[in-house]
Amino acid sequence: MIELKDFSIGYGARRLLSDVSLSIPGGCLTALVGRNGTGKSTLLRSIAGLNRNYSGDILVEGNVLNHLPPQRLAKMLAFVSTERTRIPHLKCEDVVAIGRAPYTNWIGHIQDVDREIVAKALSLVGMEAYAGRTMDTMSDGECQRVMIARALAQDTSVILFDEPTSFLDMPGRYELCSLLGRLAHEEGKCIFFSTHELDIALKMCDKVAVLDSAVLEIYDAGELRDNGLIEQIFSINL
Repeated sequence: MIELKDFSIGYGARRLLSDVSLSIPGGCLTALVGRNGTGKSTLLRSIAGLNRNYSGDILVEGNVLNHLPPQRLAKMLAFVSTERTRIPHLKCEDVVAIGRAPYTNWIGHIQDVDREIVAKALSLVGMEAYAGRTMDTMSDGECQRVMIARALAQDTSVILFDEPTSFLDMPGRYELCSLLGRLAHEEGKCIFFSTHELDIALKMCDKVAVLDSAVLEIYDAGELRDNGLIEQIFSINL
């Protein structure tokens, strides 16, 4: 679970979020939606511990983020950015093994138990047959699955994604969100991701966090779907 308490963030005189207090539950797939420039990426990076320029508190599994040593945070929370990994000769299994870094010894030596976790993570995302393939020979959708496997190998209760459906075609977007939903429900993880795809957020997620005018509110996806509130918030016709 992620909790924000009296959370505010902004740049100079511009306020992106002001005095937000809410919880993002575990075992759920939660989408973060909002117009461009409203602070979605900034919020995710703050929760990931990559931006500490805010007021209030962020709690991960009941622990105040600013009080957590980096290695302990890395065992609780994983973050997958929009960047695409295309390093020649880098095998998928090696990318996924990076997720074991918080658990390896000081020289980063992979043990048998780590290899088993890497293999399981690849299997969970349907990429076990690609373990020996290099990332520069694969499609965007395949690479995105490998990055999800890396986050799973990190063995955290919370996984954050910044625009995970970027660079994917429509079938790939639905397939990826279906995978994230299964991981949240079957593995009991708190999965929180930003997206511009309102239809995917409303149809495939359990909850939707709406960021608008420095206010962040979280709703059941069905509630937003059925009561027309999303149209009121964004003044649009779906």
